[in-house]
Amino acid sequence: MKVHKEDQVEVISGNDRGKQGRVLKVFPESNRVIVEGVNFIKRHTRPSQKQPQGGIVTKEAPVDASNVMVICPKCNQKSRVGSKTITDEIRGKKVHVRYCKNCDEMLVKTS
Repeated sequence: MKVHKEDQVEVISGNDRGKQGRVLKVFPESNRVIVEGVNFIKRHTRPSQKQPQGGIVTKEAPVDASNVMVICPKCNQKSRVGSKTITDEIRGKKVHVRYCKNCDEMLVKTS
């Protein structure tokens, strides 16, 4: 899966087309992601210990990973993501990295 947690993405199809947000959670087995501020649904909940009031809760629902594109931090455009194996000079080990196919810049995890 080319989209990882904490990536900045833009929705490219569906009702929320054009919206941008940060990936909160990734479900690789179903190829879906939850994006912050995108695809809101309403859930009717019963009163419980966590929510004694109950009522209607609005939250983000998963969208298919094929409907989002990663925004490159360097060129600030949505782009396709590639992966390649490079050799780490410090440790001498091979490392798998993702890169932006527009500007060929490596996408590193912030966290």
